[in-house]
Amino acid sequence: MKIKSLLKSAAVAAVAVTGTAAFAQDVTLRIQTHYATEHPTGQMLAKWIDDVQVMSGGEIAVEMFYSSSVVATTETFDAAINGILDCDATGGAYQTGKNPAFQFVGDIMGGYDTPWQQYSWLYYGGGYDAAQELYNAQNMQLIGWAIYGQESFASSRPIAGPEDLKGWKFRSPPGMETEIFEKLGASPIVMDFTEIFTALETGIIDGADASGLANNVGLGLYDIVKHANYPGFHSMPSDHLACNKDVWEGLSEKHRRIIETAWQKLGFQIAMLNEKANTEAASALQEQGVTLYAWSAEDRKEFRAAAQAAWDDWATRSPEAGALVESHKTYLRQLGLID
Repeated sequence: MKIKSLLKSAAVAAVAVTGTAAFAQDVTLRIQTHYATEHPTGQMLAKWIDDVQVMSGGEIAVEMFYSSSVVATTETFDAAINGILDCDATGGAYQTGKNPAFQFVGDIMGGYDTPWQQYSWLYYGGGYDAAQELYNAQNMQLIGWAIYGQESFASSRPIAGPEDLKGWKFRSPPGMETEIFEKLGASPIVMDFTEIFTALETGIIDGADASGLANNVGLGLYDIVKHANYPGFHSMPSDHLACNKDVWEGLSEKHRRIIETAWQKLGFQIAMLNEKANTEAASALQEQGVTLYAWSAEDRKEFRAAAQAAWDDWATRSPEAGALVESHKTYLRQLGLID
């Protein structure tokens, strides 16, 4: 009787161990980011990897390729689609060539005032489902965003309001931004990031759209020019984590929730970290003689009106773009940011 009981216990234990082993699905995810390991966001990504590995009890390993070391930044999305990578940690704005709708998950421009408003569209304003259709059509799954906040200009002349944009020559990224600023009388010039410094020093351009205030300080832009706008108003890009849909669906529900939860923590901490860094940078720059301009509500409204005209034009370029623009507009009206 005792022997039978021991055998039965051993059998139950064997089933339990087998079931646990089957459930404990060890996974290695290959992910590429355009950030370097020493960049603040690159350092935050390392913490995200640690969170994922610790919360999963070591069941999930992440092999992160920094500084676009596998393929070019713009090719990361395709590399995940084609199985060279599992996930893309760059941003949707790099994929407007696939579908103009990616502009409205990458950098809405002139829409939300804070990262928290933009996050709330994604999680509580219907944005996640609207964006997911766009990603799923490419066999990709949007996991979440990381938004570092509003960007600021660097300028050799005052930029106190829309009037100062007339004839203002500045470095601009390609795409919708050039169209918006041209409507306001500025002269956007698309150039590589590495050309900004020489162009500012030689007067080829009056200013530059590069990054947030603290990042601009790190780049040394305010060593060359002494005017900036803060807080920003025109551009608040969102990085994303997007994974190959087959890879994502092959993960257990437990693993998917760990990755999503850890990414939300990452995204929110990036926003808070940059808000602190920008506030400290603003104080230091003013002490160094850099003039900061905070645009009035009326001035921001004028910019937003020009941005909306560009949104409406882009909305005609694909059904998905139209759907995302309408989703943003509906939510922005709820927030009282547009009429």
